Parts: sequence; C-alpha cells; structure tokens
Amino acid sequence: MSASYISDSFTTGLPMTWSQDKQQKIIQGEIITETRSHTSWGGCVTAWMYLPLVRSQVFSQLTDYPRWVQYFPDITRSEVLQIKGEAKRLYQAAQKVFLFFTAHVEIYLNVIEELGQRVQFRLEKGTFHDFSADLYLQDYANGTLLSYTVQATPNIPIPSIFIQQAMNFELPANMRKMRQVICNAQ
Repeated sequence: MSASYISDSFTTGLPMTWSQDKQQKIIQGEIITETRSHTSWGGCVTAWMYLPLVRSQVFSQLTDYPRWVQYFPDITRSEVLQIKGEAKRLYQAAQKVFLFFTAHVEIYLNVIEELGQRVQFRLEKGTFHDFSADLYLQDYANGTLLSYTVQATPNIPIPSIFIQQAMNFELPANMRKMRQVICNAQ
C-alpha cells in the first residue's frame, strides 16, 4: 500500500483496504482508529464505526446537533445558533477532567452538510488554536460505515503525544456511546 493511499484514505474518510479480519471486527462492533500528529501541541485521529442502519437514518441523527450531548459525555452544551442556506453555525461547550485540573472549552463552528454523505465542522472561534472535524457516511454491508476525523490544537500547551493518546483512547468510547444512542432511537 502506498503512503499516498494511506493519506488519501485518512483525509477522505474512506476505509483503507481492510483485511477480512478487520472487516469482520468492524461489523461486530469494533471501532478502528488511526492517529497522526497534527502540530506540536495538537493531534489528529480518525475513527471508523459500523452502524446497522441505513445511511439516511444515521445522517438525520448526526445532524441533530443538540443530541451531541448524549453522544459525547464531555460535551455539556450543543446548539445551533444560526442557519443560512446550506451552512449552520454551531456552539458547543465541554469540560474534561485531567489528573490535576478540569479544562473548560467552548467552540463556535461553521458546519456544512452534504445530505446523507458528509458533515464538515470548521473553527470560527473558541478555546482552540485550530479545530476541524469531518464525518463521512457510506453504505457498508447491510448498514452504514461512519468515519469521523478530528484534528485540533488546544490553547492549553499540552504535548501532542498526550493529545493523541487521549484522542485515541476517548474517541472510540465516545463513538460506541454515539452508536448506542443512535441505534436505540430507531
């Protein structure tokens, strides 16, 4: 596999050529992640998850942004502030407990939705130096494959290795919670 293929799959949300074993694991509920560095103080992670629902059902629940407080336990508030055509303006607040302190963050995001296929989140302002996230949906087996890529650099100077480890550890747990909430709503 070429390095450019890995990079392309990482940024577009499409799965790499997975082994039969990996395909079976994702269908059985495993969350597959890939982490990379982003900046000296940031991180980037992509997580893939299978949902046994049709893509339109998944998309409608993902774009119900106030429900994100149910998907991600650290998010304390998520609301749509403005809708202009295809674009939305979103506010989210979260808090994360670390060993010796609790970090409170807030973020204003510009959101672009491609019906049934993709959601892009781009930083407008907030307690991050940079932030972007992309959700991709595609038909897979008898359901939907969701890929979620997040790259962020917080304003708090934490070495990127810690950010990457936290993302790699917490995103799969958050994705499992997201799948549980989405599937139970159907």
